[in-house]
Amino acid sequence: MWQKTKHGLYKQFVFENFQEALNFINRASEVAIKNNHHFRMENDYKIVQLWLVTHEQKDTITELDYKMSEEIDQTLKGSDRLNNIDKDIKITESNLKETKLKLYADGGSRGNPGPSSSGFVIMDLNDNILYDEGIYLGITTNNQAEYTALKLGLEKCLEIGAKEVSVFMDSLLVVNQMKGIFKVRNREIWPIHDNISNLVKKFKKVEFQHVPREFNKLADAAVNRALDQELSKQNI
Repeated sequence: MWQKTKHGLYKQFVFENFQEALNFINRASEVAIKNNHHFRMENDYKIVQLWLVTHEQKDTITELDYKMSEEIDQTLKGSDRLNNIDKDIKITESNLKETKLKLYADGGSRGNPGPSSSGFVIMDLNDNILYDEGIYLGITTNNQAEYTALKLGLEKCLEIGAKEVSVFMDSLLVVNQMKGIFKVRNREIWPIHDNISNLVKKFKKVEFQHVPREFNKLADAAVNRALDQELSKQNI
């Protein structure tokens, strides 16, 4: 569903491939041209993010933006290839039988310390999204938010029956600390690091891999969605 944020009416879409994403961008652009309006857009491979505001009304969200959001959604009707991560994701019986999963985790703090949130995305080995969650944490540090994202993601993997998990994070510090390459020197991190270490023991195998930020876009988007949603409530 579309979310009202301080940056505009927002929605993220995930498609099966780059071509499908481009086709959607073209259809959405036709809607904008028809309404003599435009949108802010970001595209990274199969991920498309849209923000709608009316610049003539001091960049506020107006009825025109809501109208456009409905028309953009209509362009997706009947598309079986769309994997829209803003809809309610239901875990099917076949998904529950997945024993090997991918976990993308990220955390962010606007201020460090400051308002923070954690985000994680769980996929099967075919890159089908099973869970996509962003959780607002309150005031904390970026490092704490990163670790919390990892903890929450692993807990969800355990809950749905995963035996092996490949973890992908763009925090080299967290990845190397979980691998035992770096020592955990921050005492505030000790408890959650120990908690995660105990969680790891409940799986048959957990692998940690560092990836560039551009390959962790989904988890990063979950972080920012949670932050934008909460901060818009607080008018920050």
